[in-house]
Amino acid sequence: MRVLVTGGAGFIGSHIVDKLLQAGHRVAVLDDLSTGRRENLPRGVHLYPQSLLDPGLPDLFEEVEPEVVFHQAAQVKVSRSLSDPAFDARTNIEGSIRLLEACRATGTRKVVYASSAAVYGEPLTLPLPEDHPLTPLSPYGLSKLTVERYLALYYSLYGLKYAVLRYANVYGPRQDSSGEGGVVAIFAARAVRGKPLVIYGDGTQTRDFVYVEDVAEANLLAAREDLPGQLVVNVGGGKECSISELAATCARLAGCDLPRIHQAARPGEIKRSALDNRRAREVLGWQPRTPLSEGLRRTLDWYREQVVPVVPES
Repeated sequence: MRVLVTGGAGFIGSHIVDKLLQAGHRVAVLDDLSTGRRENLPRGVHLYPQSLLDPGLPDLFEEVEPEVVFHQAAQVKVSRSLSDPAFDARTNIEGSIRLLEACRATGTRKVVYASSAAVYGEPLTLPLPEDHPLTPLSPYGLSKLTVERYLALYYSLYGLKYAVLRYANVYGPRQDSSGEGGVVAIFAARAVRGKPLVIYGDGTQTRDFVYVEDVAEANLLAAREDLPGQLVVNVGGGKECSISELAATCARLAGCDLPRIHQAARPGEIKRSALDNRRAREVLGWQPRTPLSEGLRRTLDWYREQVVPVVPES
């Protein structure tokens, strides 16, 4: 199968690329490298270092002729979407529309889209089912939801099939630990250096953590031809974990007693979150296979290699 992975040099995208190659597919990657890294990609993968807003996008599609597009490329920082909503909209909404137009023009069969739990907003019930009201609290969440609506429209108008995967808090190797990186990445990078772990608020707030390789597997399953043409599923662990619990587990796995520093809670932060993953289990045949403790151990091992390299003996 010929596939294109947008954002394929990034955190989640590069893991999808790995699994696609292992399955024997022909893979091309589009990534402007604003956050992605060439070194995340295996040798031999054709990388197009451009954005979805590049005027050469139709030519790229004519060359690759992808049967399936895994659409991971996005502006993912909530804070950036709040400070510059126009940039967020250009990247996430306009970029995705250009992608859908290129798919339509070249006969792409299906788009597998990386959406987010941010489309739900404040949870009314936990775990969150796919039919929960959609009331995003940020331009980022709204942009993700808008692209979901465009996918439904393109299916109705042109028959372009799609699968929307609403991610919980994805973590694992290759995740950015700087700026507004995921909390696991930030904790892991600090833990391997023996630095204190910073917790915003009292630490009782919960999140649903899902390991990146499990997420990549969900993407491949969502590309199957035997699935409905329109599909929306949650991809998460289905369990709540408090930030205090996460910090304690990271410290234990790092083998040191790391101090916790509490700072003021971030404005607008949701108190609790977990995604109902029953539909993914039933329709995709997917389930999160990596326990949090094992995923954290692998993540810490990766950060040790990155930030605390072993110096060979002379």
